[in-house]
Amino acid sequence: MRFEGKVVCVTGGARGIGKAIVTLFAKEGATVVFTYHDSKDTALQLEAELCRAGMRAQACHMDVTDTPNVKIVIDSVTDTYGRLDVLVNNAGVTQDGFLMFMGEDSWDHVVDTNLKGAYANSKAVLPVMLGQKAGVIINVSSIAGFMGTAGQTNYCASKAGLIGFTKALSKEVAAKNIRVNAVAPGYIQTEMLNKVPEPIRNKFKAIIPCSRIGQPEEVARVILFLASEDASYIHGQTIIVDGGIV
Repeated sequence: MRFEGKVVCVTGGARGIGKAIVTLFAKEGATVVFTYHDSKDTALQLEAELCRAGMRAQACHMDVTDTPNVKIVIDSVTDTYGRLDVLVNNAGVTQDGFLMFMGEDSWDHVVDTNLKGAYANSKAVLPVMLGQKAGVIINVSSIAGFMGTAGQTNYCASKAGLIGFTKALSKEVAAKNIRVNAVAPGYIQTEMLNKVPEPIRNKFKAIIPCSRIGQPEEVARVILFLASEDASYIHGQTIIVDGGIV
């Protein structure tokens, strides 16, 4: 129960990697507030399942691209629970297409969700963490931010931006006992990956040195480590969780 008495906020926590993060934090004793945008039924189902099992979880609607809305939600969390110990910026989307055919709306939607969302949430939690003189922010990037992927210039730019964001913010707040790190997952078994045609998924698998797709829990466990006191001297790093690709 490493997180007993801690309050954790996870954006985009209803499905995939986010759901695994929420579940593991709750199992470790944390009070977990997780946000959703379009997945209301899924989010409420997860909240109910965890609460029935005796854990503490709360689903909240949030548009991570709407900075005033983000502040309202974060303020509500801190008003309700009196603290906020860990923020996981997990919310993310894709809207793929080759750049020469990509509309500006597709570019803005992905960059605003994946990168601006981390800005808005991190900015909202920092006053609380500074007041507590402690806190952890973890950003979910991607190996796409290291390698680049054809047809995903918007996604790759947003995820590479998160790596730079992590390094810079860490330098701003490390002396205040706030740790900022990131994880960069590879190919993970989620709804997003399931939408990819099977022949392409098989090509993904072929380039993974350990010869299998990762599981959401394998990413979540790294995030819990980074949020724990076991990672007390790790600042500004991006941990790659990809089966050996990068």
